[in-house]
Amino acid sequence: MIRLDVKDNDRLEELLNLVNKDKELETLWKCANINAIDRMGFNDHGPVHIQIVCRNSLELLRILERKKIIPNVIKDHGLEQEDAEVIVVLASLLHDIGMVIRRKDHEEFSVPLSLKFIDKYLPQIYDSEETRTIIKSEVLHAIMGHSKEEEPLTIEAGIVRVADALDMEQGRARIPFEIGSVTIHSVSALAIERVQILEGEKKPILVKILMSNSAGIFQIDELLKEKIKSTPIEKLIRVVAEIQSEKEKSIVHNFEF
Repeated sequence: MIRLDVKDNDRLEELLNLVNKDKELETLWKCANINAIDRMGFNDHGPVHIQIVCRNSLELLRILERKKIIPNVIKDHGLEQEDAEVIVVLASLLHDIGMVIRRKDHEEFSVPLSLKFIDKYLPQIYDSEETRTIIKSEVLHAIMGHSKEEEPLTIEAGIVRVADALDMEQGRARIPFEIGSVTIHSVSALAIERVQILEGEKKPILVKILMSNSAGIFQIDELLKEKIKSTPIEKLIRVVAEIQSEKEKSIVHNFEF
């Protein structure tokens, strides 16, 4: 069950109603997670991850709206903010279903698998074929754009990519590591205590990361920094990481980019 604050967005509310009744999509999330965790011993790519990415995407988009940053679907196609919310949430819902096939290049498999769901949902939300086609195009681009090898070309795609990377609290790292192993990947992942998405002052978005020890910087610098780079929202985000443990003789006390 995906739960989000839809506010007054009837289109987003209808999308969630459709998704939460869709047993096939729910099962694909579970199958993706079995591949990721049970068979590969890596991190979560299932329903919990999907919920977190949807929530992060919506929060990032709404902060940018309050800061008068216009999504591409409005600027390029003349649609509305409610449609931008549908795009980032739908892309977040579908971005990892390619994991049922394989982890490597799973984004390339998520795109064709997503078409069935997009074509099933959008006619129940939008009457206009032109609008449905625009939404579909933007969703597919955002799904593909969450790969660090791709360059997202829209605000919406950049949001989904960053929202995905921000699922990193308490071992929920997006850099794969073998569960139970002791490596810089696993130690750094477990060092991330809390991630907060806030409205910033110096820049529109402030991402505040609390760490239990300095090892968490590896996760932030190797993953999050790389995911933010080359996105249309790169210059709109400030990331501040702080160590909250009093027990560690810290190598650093804070880290910012």
